[in-house]
Amino acid sequence: MPRRIILVIYILSGMTTLLVFNYYLTNSLNNKEAFLQLQRAEGFIFVLLIGLILFLYLSKREEFKQLKEEEKLRSTLINSMVDFVNFKDGEGRWLESNTFGLQLFQLENVDYKGKKDSELAEYSQFYRDSLIYCEDSDQETWAMKKITRCEENIPLPNGHFKTFDTIKVPSFHEDGSRKGLVVIGRDISERIAAESQLLASEQRYKSLFDHNPSPMLMLDLKGTITTVNPRFEAVTGFHNEEVQGDLFVDMNFSSEAKELIRSSCEYVVAKQKGIKKGQDIEFVTKNGNSILLSCTFVPMLVGNKLAGIITYAKDVTQIRETERRLRRSEKLSIVGELAASVAHEVRNPLTSLKGFVQLLSSSDHPHEKYYTIMLSELDRINLIVSELLVLAKPQELTLSENQIVELMGEVRDLLKLEANSSSTQMSIQVKNEIPLILCEANQLKQVFINMLKNAMEASASHIAIEIEQIKDSITIIIKDNGCGIETNRMKHLGEPFYSSKEKGTGLGLTVSCRIIESHQGKVLFNSKPGHGTEVKIELPIYK
Repeated sequence: MPRRIILVIYILSGMTTLLVFNYYLTNSLNNKEAFLQLQRAEGFIFVLLIGLILFLYLSKREEFKQLKEEEKLRSTLINSMVDFVNFKDGEGRWLESNTFGLQLFQLENVDYKGKKDSELAEYSQFYRDSLIYCEDSDQETWAMKKITRCEENIPLPNGHFKTFDTIKVPSFHEDGSRKGLVVIGRDISERIAAESQLLASEQRYKSLFDHNPSPMLMLDLKGTITTVNPRFEAVTGFHNEEVQGDLFVDMNFSSEAKELIRSSCEYVVAKQKGIKKGQDIEFVTKNGNSILLSCTFVPMLVGNKLAGIITYAKDVTQIRETERRLRRSEKLSIVGELAASVAHEVRNPLTSLKGFVQLLSSSDHPHEKYYTIMLSELDRINLIVSELLVLAKPQELTLSENQIVELMGEVRDLLKLEANSSSTQMSIQVKNEIPLILCEANQLKQVFINMLKNAMEASASHIAIEIEQIKDSITIIIKDNGCGIETNRMKHLGEPFYSSKEKGTGLGLTVSCRIIESHQGKVLFNSKPGHGTEVKIELPIYK
């Protein structure tokens, strides 16, 4: 209770007591005994009133002292906070603010109590707009009649900003009128900056992951796929939704490859080190195509804790095919050098031998059949030498416009008698209009002859020839229903001196493949034992 009220109570009670006792004392002058009793009662009542007033004063003083201590503690607490703390009344006037808030708005030397934000804006030119905005924001909180929370950017004199997570707590009287407003603003600038850096880091990482030219996967510590990048989807055909949650090792790998993957994942988890498998892993795509992957496994660390495994599965199919062609080219180069020297050395005595055999056959009729056999074998040797010379050096192409359908028809007519003798039927199907192409006609005829002869020698009863234009290429497919080719022999097709025929030289397919390559085309083989063979030749129309 304020001292002013206590004083008023004391004066009023004292005056009332005096008046009452004076009245009774005046009326009791004739009665001495009553007069004395009234005087004693008056003194007792005065002592009692003074004691009561003193007690009230001391108790309120103690409460006031305690209140002061609490206010001091509260002031110390809010001033020691790194948050902006502000108390306002129902009209938005500042009641109290901590030191941080006063320093923030440059109001340290301003008597702020009892002033609104718009009034304080006149004392801080730099923060004028910010203070006016705070007053508008307070009005929104009052209107909503509930606790509000938002992020506010406060400019700094150095050109930077501080971001505050601001909470405003309104209070109301029982009749609904405004009572007060507490504003607490926590500086979250460092958190926002850290989040921004983290977001930038995540975006860089995501960009590296999403746009990496190699297929990439993220695995958990058990080897389960958590996500794959778009390149993995493009190479394998499997989308993220299809493989997410599956074990990487359970995908389309061979049993040997699965063991390599399993051991690699276990090594990364145990050692927290990356590992690259030197052996290519064969993988079957969603479309059924077989590709080769070179896999690298690296740990995914968050701080010092292993969070998962990142797998780079580089598609090396084309690289290995290029290496294979390079080795084959080097082999052909060596064979060509050897063939050139052998061919020239053999051809000279071969010419002499053939001449003497022809001379002897004309004068020695009893042994004519032997001479005929010798001439046939000499012709075969001469053919082998000619094929060796083809391998020895690239043949100069004299290109001219030719119709593939006509060339194939001529080859069919040429082999018709041989086909009839082996009971083989040949059919040509032209699927669309075939344009002229630039080629060396005789060399392409040689290719077609080799392919058709191989089909007839494979005991085929029917050979189907399909010719079709597909985009900028002409595709020639030669199918037979012969005995087919074993799987282990397919990879050796086209290699020089490789042949399964009793009298084969292994040069026919080699020469044919070289001719097609010199025409910028390619040859593909597909065969199964007992189901025949399919040879697909692709030739560009304009080169």
